[in-house]
Amino acid sequence: MNNRNKIAVITGVNGQDGSYLAEFLLAKGYEIHGFVRPISQKQATSNEFINIRHLVGLPQLTVHHVDVADEKSLKKTICEIGPSEIYHLAAQSHTPKSFEDSWGTFQTNTQSTLAILSLIKDRMPSAKFYFAASSELFGDAVESPQNEHTPFNPISPYGISKVAGFYLTKLYRKKYSIFACSGICFSHESPRRGEIFVTRKITSTAARIKYGLAEKVFLGNLETRRDWGYSGDFVEAIWAMLQHRSPDDYVIGTEENHTIQEFVERVFDYLGLDWKRHVVVDPSLYRPAETNPWLADATKARRILGWSPKTSFKELIKMMIENDLEVVRRELVRDQNECREG
Repeated sequence: MNNRNKIAVITGVNGQDGSYLAEFLLAKGYEIHGFVRPISQKQATSNEFINIRHLVGLPQLTVHHVDVADEKSLKKTICEIGPSEIYHLAAQSHTPKSFEDSWGTFQTNTQSTLAILSLIKDRMPSAKFYFAASSELFGDAVESPQNEHTPFNPISPYGISKVAGFYLTKLYRKKYSIFACSGICFSHESPRRGEIFVTRKITSTAARIKYGLAEKVFLGNLETRRDWGYSGDFVEAIWAMLQHRSPDDYVIGTEENHTIQEFVERVFDYLGLDWKRHVVVDPSLYRPAETNPWLADATKARRILGWSPKTSFKELIKMMIENDLEVVRRELVRDQNECREG
């Protein structure tokens, strides 16, 4: 089967990873069916297709409004499409929010995974399945770096929900011979990252500070270390998992880690600003201290999939801050135009 005969479902297609994956698969000739959550008309005017506006209208892309927590609707829509590959990316992925809405987190992250796996088993056993796991599985990591054999030790409802999804994926692969893979992806960022996440919070606020529209950015522990990569690189690893001859689970990361302070310093240096004048450490934003830093050991992905990241930490930061500078410039132009019209 060549790529032009392949039909892929991407849940969460309007998210960061979903939008990059859609671009990647469209370039390879896939027919894409992207799932986005049903939202109100007010929301639809601004954010419904925020990351895929440039793709909407292409004949190879069909967008479906599907609540992945609605098992009946989820199964019905997938059955009607009959995909050859399913990329299950939709998730409630903000760790602090998972404490506020633990039940909703499990409905979205775990129940939907089980629904799709059971559908594949019963109705479309030849379909390939990808589950978006997370480095949050490791939580308070028992060792560093972390690989596919590192014990899980999650410390949030989000992490626990992803552990459950990981083991469901593994169970259905072993018991029912489904081609099902999990990608244990470490932190991956881009200009399309939501502003509730710390990296985009830093770059978007710094851009506003540069233009005099903000003065401070409030952050938690600056010594927290993360393995940050570029989402556009990670989706290539995700695709490669489903093209391999046999299904398996893979850790995906850059094998480098950096502190939040280093990220801050590089962003503010790029803008010619003194970060110490603008960054406020807020203890209420601290997360529990980690015994061992999060750091990917992606040896297996390199060896078996032939994957390695292409984008450096420095390039990632430049990409994100340049995007947010342009966002602010557009806001200023729009405000000026509205003033003239007023």
